Amino acid sequence: MNTPLDSVRRRVARMRRLWLALFVAGVVLTSTVLDTPWTATFVVLVAILALAFVGPPRAGRGPVETGSPVHGRWVAVNGPGSRVPSHGVRSYGQAYAVDLLHPSRTAVKPRLGWGLRTRPATAYSSYGEPVYAVAAGTVVTVRDRLRDHRGRDTWPTLVWMMVVEAFFRELGGASRILGNHVVVDHGDGVWSAYAHLRRGSAVVRVGDRVAGGQQLAEVGNTGNTTEPHLHFQLMDAPYVTGAAGLPWRWCGVTELDETDPARATGARRSTALDDVPENGRIFEAVVGG
Repeated sequence: MNTPLDSVRRRVARMRRLWLALFVAGVVLTSTVLDTPWTATFVVLVAILALAFVGPPRAGRGPVETGSPVHGRWVAVNGPGSRVPSHGVRSYGQAYAVDLLHPSRTAVKPRLGWGLRTRPATAYSSYGEPVYAVAAGTVVTVRDRLRDHRGRDTWPTLVWMMVVEAFFRELGGASRILGNHVVVDHGDGVWSAYAHLRRGSAVVRVGDRVAGGQQLAEVGNTGNTTEPHLHFQLMDAPYVTGAAGLPWRWCGVTELDETDPARATGARRSTALDDVPENGRIFEAVVGG
């Protein structure tokens, strides 16, 4: 149950883009135009920046059981089966998010080179794979117009993505972080989000009723990504900036006795969810399971 303080935190979190824009504007104006005492300005700017990092309250509920958003052989990366928060932060409803992609073709993680030429999205086997609704619900968000970018598979392009692109995506808001995405309302305070989708691949529109296992779109390489993959999460609100992530458990998923060495991240931590594939674990999924 949300308390008044929880509601305030959600409102502040939803305005993350505004706080960042105000901080940047304040720095620029202070440096070039305004003639104000630096100490007072510094305090104000730090306070504004702090507001940008206020997160929503944590959701106090057990795992929600759903179907799988993918079909066939996949591997989990940055998932709650190894640690929570799975992506290192709780912002954008990501506490229990997971990234899904095809197992790598090599036993070791490819080395990053120093060139500027990267592989196109179509060179990755996960690109264009169908994405399915994990349960019945109503589509509340569809973003489908961002272009798919090339992989970030060299050191210069990776640093560019993590520093320059990340900064401008934060200023651009959640849509620039998630890229093309779909959000589905499943009722009972549960929403699912499917991110980094291929441009023009959405086959649903806002207001559509979908069944569990119905195709929504295809895996792409839009938003904050290094290579094509599906980012999936459950959350307790339709807007990711003010939502808390929800734990989940998939039906119709069989964990195989196989690990992708290129995707594994070491031992499970004490915060990890049970019955969820660990990072690097290969699994077989049946849609609608």
